[in-house]
Amino acid sequence: MTRTLWAVSDLHVRAPGNMDLVREHIRPASPSDWLIVAGDIAEDLPSIERTLGLLQSRFAQVIYTPGNHELYSRTSDRLHGRAKYEAVIAAAQRLGVLTPEDPFPLFAGHTVVPLFTLYDHSWRDSSMTPTDALAAARDKGIVLIDDLAIAPYEDIVLWCRERLRYSVRRLAAVKEPTILVNHWPLVREAMSNVRHPEIGLWSGTRHTQKWPQRYRASTVVYGHLHIPVEFSVENVTHAEVSLGYPRERKVSLPPRLEKKLWPYPVLVEEVTV
Repeated sequence: MTRTLWAVSDLHVRAPGNMDLVREHIRPASPSDWLIVAGDIAEDLPSIERTLGLLQSRFAQVIYTPGNHELYSRTSDRLHGRAKYEAVIAAAQRLGVLTPEDPFPLFAGHTVVPLFTLYDHSWRDSSMTPTDALAAARDKGIVLIDDLAIAPYEDIVLWCRERLRYSVRRLAAVKEPTILVNHWPLVREAMSNVRHPEIGLWSGTRHTQKWPQRYRASTVVYGHLHIPVEFSVENVTHAEVSLGYPRERKVSLPPRLEKKLWPYPVLVEEVTV
């Protein structure tokens, strides 16, 4: 008998048809299977809670880290920035879902580490300052909604630095091999298939580049880019496991379903009954 650690991200359940696909395809092969959800379920708390509640009812354990969409808010909303993050985490914990604020669980001899690192605009042309790089991106018409729905309420770069320090302290205590889970990619090589390299300004931080080796990762699971891919950097597998928006998943999902690669099988363990 086996049990599997599966992974998905970027479910965007408010997009037409996406929740139907979640209900149909995100199911365990065994009652003892676990599931990673690497961010961007939805922008509103009720949708996040409903989705996590459904998945937690199906899997033995769900491990979840929020993405940028969970942080989106409007001026009229009650919660912004860190307060929104804390509310999302609290909702997940009430359901029994493990988050970046919980003890790291073990699966098949690996510590599964949900991270929440954000970004600091350091994935840019090294000849440019962050301000110049952001201005150049805007001149090309490249702007993320983050600048309107997160940045007005929170200093994202400062928050990123705090999250990096927090994560390093916790990772330093881990002795086992790891599965690192983050919404944003940890290595810049993930940007190689992105059409507009400026998107990197909102996609990661140079400070995590060596984390997979330093913390003995066998696999890094991430999302955010909506470019499902698997590649290796210094013998560590990096897997982007997003569902994405309808126009994207109509192309990317069918071949993955056919090959049984979505949800993505991260790790399989033989279990003695």
